[in-house]
Amino acid sequence: MDGCWSTAAVWHHRSGIRFVVVETEPLIDAWEAAWSGRDAAAFRAVCTGDLHYEDPLDPKPLLGVQLLEDRAVRLWQAFPDLRIESAGPRLAEGDHIAAPIRAVGTHRGSIAGIPATGRTVSLHAVCFCEVRHGLLARVRTFYDLHDAQVQLGAAPEPGSTGERAMRAILGFGLRAPKLPGLFQGLQRP
Repeated sequence: MDGCWSTAAVWHHRSGIRFVVVETEPLIDAWEAAWSGRDAAAFRAVCTGDLHYEDPLDPKPLLGVQLLEDRAVRLWQAFPDLRIESAGPRLAEGDHIAAPIRAVGTHRGSIAGIPATGRTVSLHAVCFCEVRHGLLARVRTFYDLHDAQVQLGAAPEPGSTGERAMRAILGFGLRAPKLPGLFQGLQRP
């Protein structure tokens, strides 16, 4: 299959369930290389045209590989030395992959309303991927956006007075009043 980065083996369990096992290493290596290589067109070789991409920076999913390419260009403008590297073993089952990664880059341009800080950011993330016909069809990337903001100096350090004040303002860390009798009569099985 042209543009296919993974190979698949099909086998049948005695229960009648059909499994498709996808070889994921070349596909995820190419995904990481596309991010690190600063060539937006490289995503077309590893993603379906109707890619569904999600991460904490956007409130809505990016639908289509073109929107991912546009996102990558904006990230490269903010982090011109951005590189993505593997951060642990990848797990795969059928046509799903979990790939831990680490993104490292120096903040040299504005992003999400935060002007360039010159700080280096190192962010751990996990990409949960769905493969269709050997290409990435859906990628959901999870990372701690607050940690990124702290590293950029846009949020207070954990445990600092500023963080405690922010939590108080937002209502975190406040104890709810005990409601007498709320759990009375409930027993563990």
